[in-house]
Amino acid sequence: MFKKFLKVFAIGICLALIISVPAAGTVKASADGVAEIAMELESGNILHAKNIDSKMPMASTTKIMTALIVAEECDLSEVITVPDIAVGVEGSSIYLKKGEQLSVKDLLYGLMLRSGNDAACALAVHHSGSVEKFVDRMNERAKELGADNTHCKNPSGLPDDEHYTTARDLCNIARHAMKNQTFKEVVSTRSYRGDFRHFLNKNKLLNSLDGANGVKTGYTKKAGRCLVSSAERENMDVVCVVLNCYDMYEKSAAIINGCFAKYSVETISSDTVFEYNGRQCALEGDCRILVEKGKDIKFIVCAPDDGNALAKLEIYCENNLIFSRNLYTIN
Repeated sequence: MFKKFLKVFAIGICLALIISVPAAGTVKASADGVAEIAMELESGNILHAKNIDSKMPMASTTKIMTALIVAEECDLSEVITVPDIAVGVEGSSIYLKKGEQLSVKDLLYGLMLRSGNDAACALAVHHSGSVEKFVDRMNERAKELGADNTHCKNPSGLPDDEHYTTARDLCNIARHAMKNQTFKEVVSTRSYRGDFRHFLNKNKLLNSLDGANGVKTGYTKKAGRCLVSSAERENMDVVCVVLNCYDMYEKSAAIINGCFAKYSVETISSDTVFEYNGRQCALEGDCRILVEKGKDIKFIVCAPDDGNALAKLEIYCENNLIFSRNLYTIN
């Protein structure tokens, strides 16, 4: 249907769709201490928001950052000896034994599927030589990803007054992580059988939500129940974060299902032909467009800013420019 509308528009007829981008600064803190956000993975457009900029503890969803760094910077096939400091770590565990040998890959799956705090410690020491140096890398990586309201004190999410994030930051970290194929493969796995260890995933949403493909649960008394989740349907992936949410599975499923009911991702193909001053033109490449179903948009072909382009395609919603891309002469 979207492609049919584009074809009609190219000969001068208006379309009836919308791209929705919530205005900045409109989110208000909730009174109940729960934070919620959903974003479209590729664009980062916010589809649902509640209390998204309050600094809050995040429990074991911290391990998303730990796993991302390991996936990006370590050789998963390497076999390591469990350091003494990783034996008997407080909280959830994969019960590592003193002197035990296993692969970085098995530790990574134990970290994300079983939420092993001992696995987090072992991976941190393997990567950086000490937990403290790895935490420095976590905070550095957070800044690199624009998560300026995030600060880590440990790689597992154990309670600390200086260990916090925001729903917005955590969702952006998870969005980036889900673009890493190694990370995505790990967190979407329901059952893992490795060379040294075998694990079942604690994330119940993987078995109950259509298209679910990640990412991480978390709980401490201080943080409450936390869940970062993701689902993909029809070329659209929604990443959701709920912090301090008692019914985290039900709430996350409702938010994600609501986003898929309200939005879709459409493509403007580079094969779509537009006209400007009697000359034909097109985009240099395909463009993904987040569309709110059943709404109106306005497409305008106008003069370009770039002298190398023939024209520019602008898309407006309620007088707000929400998309702009140059159009080039068709040879």
